[in-house]
Amino acid sequence: MEKYFLIAALGLYAISTLHYLLYIVYRNEKVHKVANYTLGLAAGLHGLGIADRWIEIGHFPATTLYESLLLFSFLVAVGYLILEIKSNLPVLGAFVSPINLVFLIAAVATSQLPKPLPPALRSKWLAIHALTSFLGEAAFTLSFVVSVAYLIQEREIRSKKMGFFFKRLPPLSKLDDLNYRILTIGFPLLTIGIVTGAVWANYAWGSYWSWDPKEVWSLITWLVYGGTLHARLTAGWRGRRAAILCIIGYLCVLFTFLGVNLLLPGLHTYSSM
Repeated sequence: MEKYFLIAALGLYAISTLHYLLYIVYRNEKVHKVANYTLGLAAGLHGLGIADRWIEIGHFPATTLYESLLLFSFLVAVGYLILEIKSNLPVLGAFVSPINLVFLIAAVATSQLPKPLPPALRSKWLAIHALTSFLGEAAFTLSFVVSVAYLIQEREIRSKKMGFFFKRLPPLSKLDDLNYRILTIGFPLLTIGIVTGAVWANYAWGSYWSWDPKEVWSLITWLVYGGTLHARLTAGWRGRRAAILCIIGYLCVLFTFLGVNLLLPGLHTYSSM
């Protein structure tokens, strides 16, 4: 059933993405409702696909590239739905939904049959570490989208031409405040993910920290986002500076999530799983 749930979800995500893109062009409320409803339905089917995988393999599904992409895409979709309810900014769906669609397509393209889990990874810490880490990364995806929207809107204002995006994107102050609120959620989750990962590493391999490439890049990501929050609170780095730092942070997230796992040998390399 997992396969059918995910194929149906993929189709609905595509429909939702199309309608969010149409909404940013025409700003039609009916188009927005279709985008929102199809996204919610797609996320529901997506979640069922993950649950089916979980039941089949008997442990939290986050130990292969396929499972990680599935989980990450699902959390981005759910995170955006919550963001839209809280902030009422459907225009951001035109930025989030294509990203989410790409991640799910990548997941389906790398579909793998279940494999036995190595004894060292059979732990309750798997679910805690993976879920908090991916929740933090999903939050940073939303922060990235808000940062990009901020820079686009700022460029529109500076050009004084008031082009396509000016009337469609929120005011700069609202985007900046929203970005800050997302960071205050994502950063603690990333912190918990790193700490629980260290505890799990000690349980599995007898060492809290081994300078594995994934650990190093997780620390770099943590320092970038921690520095961003610190600069906002102590040096007044808001607006453009904060948006640029968040984009740099998200590039670190992507490299930590995909680049390290696929390119650098280590305990977290997916091919070694």
